[in-house]
Amino acid sequence: MDIELGIQNVARAVTFSTEEPAAAVNATISTAVAENKPIVLNDDKGRRIIVPAGALGYAIVGSETKHAVGFGAL
Repeated sequence: MDIELGIQNVARAVTFSTEEPAAAVNATISTAVAENKPIVLNDDKGRRIIVPAGALGYAIVGSETKHAVGFGAL
């Protein structure tokens, strides 16, 4: 699933993919913002993304569904 984090006063958003379920990502972001702690997420390449909760402008959490690729009939 794709995640996009917008950081205040930064022109480019942080965009990455993760294997974590959407519910876990939403819970991590919500808890970090509520407790004013850093948001810590891992991408699908094993890298760790850390964003200060106070600097978060927005978060877009993509869907978990896999999209079909190709020209076959649906």
